[in-house]
Amino acid sequence: MNSVDRARLTVRSPADLIAAVPYLLGFHPADSVVVVALRGRRIVFAARADLPGTGDDPLDPATHLAGVIARQGAESATVLGYGDAPRVTPAVDAVRQSLAVAGLAVLDALRVTGGRYWSYLCAEPACCPPDGTPYDAGASEVSAAAVYAGQVALPDRAALTAQVAPFDGPARMAMRQAVASAERRRDELVVGQSTDDLIDGRALRRAGMTAVRAAMRGQRRGERLTDDELAWLTLLLTHLPVRDHAWERTDGRERDIALWTDVLRRAAPELIAAPGSLLAFAAWRAGQGALAAVALERVIEAHPNYSLALLLDDLLRRGVPPSRLDGWPAVDAPGMLRRRRRRG
Repeated sequence: MNSVDRARLTVRSPADLIAAVPYLLGFHPADSVVVVALRGRRIVFAARADLPGTGDDPLDPATHLAGVIARQGAESATVLGYGDAPRVTPAVDAVRQSLAVAGLAVLDALRVTGGRYWSYLCAEPACCPPDGTPYDAGASEVSAAAVYAGQVALPDRAALTAQVAPFDGPARMAMRQAVASAERRRDELVVGQSTDDLIDGRALRRAGMTAVRAAMRGQRRGERLTDDELAWLTLLLTHLPVRDHAWERTDGRERDIALWTDVLRRAAPELIAAPGSLLAFAAWRAGQGALAAVALERVIEAHPNYSLALLLDDLLRRGVPPSRLDGWPAVDAPGMLRRRRRRG
């Protein structure tokens, strides 16, 4: 599910909309039902769900999609189903019904497959032939405008998942050695600390804040963390005050997404919860809901009870738009996102 605040694509026809959808989602959908929401004449949101499997009730994902779309303040929507008619038609019908119940006008409902599209709302052979209307997304002005604007549409969702996949082989072995070194460094850090410092975690907090700031400064300069630096950072991010310090300094900037993507991919499996959640937050703030979703999938699979990941996953599933968070998160209340005035 993606906010499309940054998209500036002019859509004049169903073929234009089909060409735009991969850039709204970030990848080319397949075996999917997609809802493109509008407020007035402007596209404000795009949401996707897998087509229901055999025996599944199509109303379940349809009701969820309609609720998400309604929360965007949308006034109307177009539904697109990608795949063969036996699977697409029940899904599209269920979404149309759920949108109507939510009070949203359905402008069109399309099935897309094999370089052709069919409209469920048009029965005129002159404009909607029974064998479908051919389209060429690659030749569309919409595709050209999206590429020119720097928007990316990956081949499929698997390609998006690969962007957050862990490194393997020698890189993983080197990181395991770096983590062992970082653990020894941590143990040495707390040796000799006073009881109060140990209870409050002051030494770890100071070291963590220093590591976070150094990582962000290095990212601004185009520098990549060494294995030892990354292992030290991810180990300290397990300390919640350090994680929250990084969270407060993370937004939807490209450098934040780049930093936490690199950290997530290289981190040891037991240390991915914080960097994966921080990447998800940065991607969500940037309107890249699909990237946020695949990052959270990695985290929740490995750490199913990590509270920040669960909180962000709930925001995505509810379709909460990034604009609801005005500036940096205030994280002094556990498990809460509160509004904070944006810094100058």
